[in-house]
Amino acid sequence: MQKLDTTTSKFQGRKILVVGDMIADIYLHGNISRISREAPVLVLEETGRNVVAGGAANVVANLAALGAEVYAVGVVGDDFYGEELKAVLKSGNIHIEGFVTDKTRPTIAKTRVVAGGRTTVSHQIVRIDREYKDPLSKKMEAALIAKLDKILPNVEGIVLSDYCNNAITNDIRRFILNYSSKNRIPCIVDSLNRIGEFSGASYAKQNDVELSAFVGRQIEDMTSLINAGSELLKHLNANALLITRGELGLSLFERGGSVHHIPVAERSEVFDVSGAGDTCVAAFLLAVVSGFNPVISARLANYAAGITVKKFGTSTVSAEELTEILKRVPLI
Repeated sequence: MQKLDTTTSKFQGRKILVVGDMIADIYLHGNISRISREAPVLVLEETGRNVVAGGAANVVANLAALGAEVYAVGVVGDDFYGEELKAVLKSGNIHIEGFVTDKTRPTIAKTRVVAGGRTTVSHQIVRIDREYKDPLSKKMEAALIAKLDKILPNVEGIVLSDYCNNAITNDIRRFILNYSSKNRIPCIVDSLNRIGEFSGASYAKQNDVELSAFVGRQIEDMTSLINAGSELLKHLNANALLITRGELGLSLFERGGSVHHIPVAERSEVFDVSGAGDTCVAAFLLAVVSGFNPVISARLANYAAGITVKKFGTSTVSAEELTEILKRVPLI
């Protein structure tokens, strides 16, 4: 059987644009020391904190780790976490000229408090989200469209990563989808709860919970999954739809009616699913742009996501890590 161990060489230097909600993922680490006298809660002695790319920025980071040349377009606040997020991306040689700074809104941030002790394994005990749901101002929207107008002619593929914090406005969505269609640039969308608004995208990714919300009914078995996936694919008029299903792997729906169910690669106990969907989107789009068909691209995305869940926290998968997995698997 043909091996895929040279696949990632085709990823190198591919020019990909990511547009969406750029999020700072903050990890606050500490050791549990005692019970508080003020309330029946644990006292955590902070040992450190770090900022990593989250949301659309995690898609950006994963694409860069896999070897792509990445252009990021989004909004950050005029604050500490905005500067930290930009610094993280710049350190990965990512183009952040497409960022705009909005002094009226904070950088979206998700703080995960991770606690442990001398005899316990560290684990997340709480997550604190700082979001901003107000619509983007027309001034900021115009600034983003101006950035897109300059960047789009340089790219081979587009990711729309919508965490519903309003970086992708209606006008921005239409602008990108029209450009993608007119110029035949592959575009994949991953939207938290408004996937139905992205009709015309080349590809889409949802998890099974998001798919259930779109169709308005529970997905209880393979028949209901196939019916729901086919309904969404028809609505979007896309070439293919990826549905991630946690420990059950993922399913690929193709235009024309073909459905492929891909089990979890190298099954093991899942450690942390944070950001695995972002890794899946990044690997799939990069594979499509590199010339692979949707089925092979979905398998590559599945392998990449399988690496991610074995890592703690929001993380990326490198081309080298994926290559090691691909040395052991056949092209099916």
